[in-house]
Amino acid sequence: MTVSVVLYTSDLRLHDHPPLCAASAASDEVVPLFVLDRRVEEAGFAVPNRRAFLADCLRDLDAGLRERGGRLVIRTGDVAEEVCRVAAGTGAGDVHMSGGVSAYAHAREERLRAELESQGRRLHVHDAVVTAVAPGAVRPTGSGADHFAVFTPYFRRWSQERLRDPLAPPRALRVPDAALSGELPSRKGVSGVSPGLAKGGEKAGRALLTAWRRSGLESYAETHDDLAGDATSRLSPHLHFGTVSPAELVGRARGAGGAGAEAFVRQVCWRDFHHQVLAARPAASHENYRTRQDDWRDEKEAGDEIEAWREGRTGYPVVDAAMRQLRHEGWMHNRGRLLAASFLAKSLYVDWRIGARHFLDLLVDGDIANNQLNWQWVAGTGTDSRPNRVLNPVRQGHRYDPDGAYVRRWVPELAGIGGGAVHEPWQLPEPERAALDYPAPLVGLADALDRFKQARGLL
Repeated sequence: MTVSVVLYTSDLRLHDHPPLCAASAASDEVVPLFVLDRRVEEAGFAVPNRRAFLADCLRDLDAGLRERGGRLVIRTGDVAEEVCRVAAGTGAGDVHMSGGVSAYAHAREERLRAELESQGRRLHVHDAVVTAVAPGAVRPTGSGADHFAVFTPYFRRWSQERLRDPLAPPRALRVPDAALSGELPSRKGVSGVSPGLAKGGEKAGRALLTAWRRSGLESYAETHDDLAGDATSRLSPHLHFGTVSPAELVGRARGAGGAGAEAFVRQVCWRDFHHQVLAARPAASHENYRTRQDDWRDEKEAGDEIEAWREGRTGYPVVDAAMRQLRHEGWMHNRGRLLAASFLAKSLYVDWRIGARHFLDLLVDGDIANNQLNWQWVAGTGTDSRPNRVLNPVRQGHRYDPDGAYVRRWVPELAGIGGGAVHEPWQLPEPERAALDYPAPLVGLADALDRFKQARGLL
């Protein structure tokens, strides 16, 4: 009787899951295993919104496995130690898992491989499971570089890669009785969850994908920046937890065809792009990707302004709306993320790491590769070819929320201001302005721009 372990990490699904399919094909019995990693919790990454969404995902995965005669085994502790205990207890000779890109994922994989090999067991790492294209599969030619530092040439090469056909889940699974499990976590057991947090799990993710492909994909190119229209796919949490396969997602979008599908696939490619950057430069999760000598302001110097930004009380309505959406939903519109990040890093000139940490504290899709490298892109320390661009929140508000509906939805103090005037409440007649329970702007945009230019040596 042969046994294999499938270690689930950021790939909490049954469909298109190469590790599960490989283990099922090679072994008589399979142990689907998820370890609640104490190191992740100690590092402050297991925040309420992601813990709650994760609980949904694990319960849904367990239900899907049980429909096939299996079950999900839950353990708590150090990943390498728990995997080795399960393998030893069940007589498993092989462990299958998906490859990761962060420094922690690399270290976890190396340690797990060493400990398994010391016991005479084998670790099989499968690429292109959490991304559509494996991080190292696409590299610049002729330059000797180990990764692409600019998106557009990466996108051209990435688009030429042939994606694998999605794998159907195993029809039946048998889990050895010796595979002992802890209790499945529950969303009800998590406090501090954003009230509007979406439901997690593969079933929810696939239903969302199907519905959005029918109703939102075609118009995506024209509508994805519309803040009030909320026309993005909202699949980012499911991509982060792997309840939806990136390769399948790209394949289904391409199958639909059209400008909307092309624009959407480009956004999925941005996710792969950031993963390949982080895989090659793991320190970019906390260090500038491009060396700069920025004299950022920190909590000591700008504490009150940083707190106002976190609370959505900057005095710039579109920024405040985005920050309040984040707190309520554990998610934020992509255009809102750009505006909120640009305001903190460039208008307030605050260290991008402070903003990135706050986003990670609340985002259900808080992904190290995408969150940190998007923040670096906005801050001008990352892969942006125009590192000194500054987004004007007033102009951006008028452009992407022209009627002010997004602002009025999330900033009720301004709900009585009609049309685009809501983006500049300081322009109202004084009696109306004085009656608002809304702060004056933290900083004048002209002064903020001058400070930024002076700090960057542009004046």
